[in-house]
Amino acid sequence: MVLAGGAPAATIMDFAPMSSVSPFGMCRSPANPAVAAATAAAMGTLTPAACIPVTTPWQQGAPTVLVNGIPAASSNSRCMCAYGGQITVTMPGSAPLVELP
Repeated sequence: MVLAGGAPAATIMDFAPMSSVSPFGMCRSPANPAVAAATAAAMGTLTPAACIPVTTPWQQGAPTVLVNGIPAASSNSRCMCAYGGQITVTMPGSAPLVELP
């Protein structure tokens, strides 16, 4: 495992739903079959459903920074959800842990 600032370094291949990419709460995309079914059951009223991301590999990895031969994810990287969403990096690196008294 390669560490960056004490945390595992991410690569463009770290896109697995649920383990690398957590759910985001409720999905409102009609392309999501769960949202489409809930909306149909509500007679056409858009009804959000639980988010279970269906993601693709990160785009625009760092071409000169390799982690085990794979480009590292960077602050410019984007991960797309098959249901229409886009995931971006908002806080690259890691924040130090703070111990509470």
